[in-house]
Amino acid sequence: MHAKTEKAQIRLTRLSSAYWRVTIDNHPLNVMGPQLVREFGEIITAVEADEQVKVLVFESAVDGFFLNHSDFKADFKELTSMPQGPTGLDAWPDILVRITRMPVVSIALIRGRATGNGSELALACDMSFASREKALLSQWEVGVGLVAGGGPMARLPRQMGRQRALEVLLSSNDIGGDLAEAYGYVNRSLPDSELDSFVDALARRIASFDKWAIANTKRLVSAASLPPDVEIAAGWDTCMASIARPAAQGKIRALFEQGFHRPGDAEDRLGFYVGQLGHGG
Repeated sequence: MHAKTEKAQIRLTRLSSAYWRVTIDNHPLNVMGPQLVREFGEIITAVEADEQVKVLVFESAVDGFFLNHSDFKADFKELTSMPQGPTGLDAWPDILVRITRMPVVSIALIRGRATGNGSELALACDMSFASREKALLSQWEVGVGLVAGGGPMARLPRQMGRQRALEVLLSSNDIGGDLAEAYGYVNRSLPDSELDSFVDALARRIASFDKWAIANTKRLVSAASLPPDVEIAAGWDTCMASIARPAAQGKIRALFEQGFHRPGDAEDRLGFYVGQLGHGG
C-alpha cells in the first residue's frame, strides 16, 4: 500500500487498533483524480479486512479544503476504465457504498471546502461535523451543466427532505456550517477551535465500545435508511454522460478562464463564480 511511485495523496494513521484516521493531502486544492480514487480504494479494503478497527475519521491536511471537486485536468478515461469494485459499481461510487456498509463507524471532520466529491464523502459517512467558520459544503455540478456522480440525489432527500435536497443541488451554492447543521446536511456545526477535540473525543468513546454491537446497530440503521445501489448507479451513469455535453464543456472552460483549478478566489468562492456563468454569456 505504501509502495507508490508518486507522492501519496491520502495518509492512513492507526491511532490505536480500534481508531484510524484518513488524512486527505493533495495540495494545493484537494481535487480528486484517478490516483486519489485508487488510494481511497486501497484504504477502504484495508479497513474492511481488519477485525479490530471500529472508527474511521476522515480529515484534511490542506488548508481551506476538506475534499474538493474532481480533477478536470485528469484523463476521465483513466477513471472510467478502472475496474468495478466489489459492489459492482464503478470505482468512486463503489468506495462510497462500501463506507456506508462497512462494520466501522465513519466520521467526516469537515474544515474547508467539501464540494462535489467532498460532499459525497460526507454524505456517505455515518456522521459529519463541520467547522462553523471554515466549512463550505456544496454540490456544484448543476451550475456547470453536470449531474453529480457520487450519489447525492439518492442520499440528500433521505437525509434532509426533498425540497431542501433540491435547493442544495439546484442552487449549486456554497453552504456554511451553521446552515448545513440546520438543514441536516451535517450532524453539527462547531466552533473551529472546538472541532478537533470534539471529534476525537467522540471517536475514542465509540472506539471503546463493543464492535459487534456497533456493527449490528449500524447494519440495522442502514437497512432502514440507505438508498438501493441502483439509484447510485443511475446517478453515476448520468454524471458520466453529462461530462461530454457541449454545455458543460463550455461552462467548465469559462471557469478555467476565471481561475478554476488554481489557488485563489475562483476556488475559494466557487459557488459565487458558478452563479455568474449564465449572466451575459
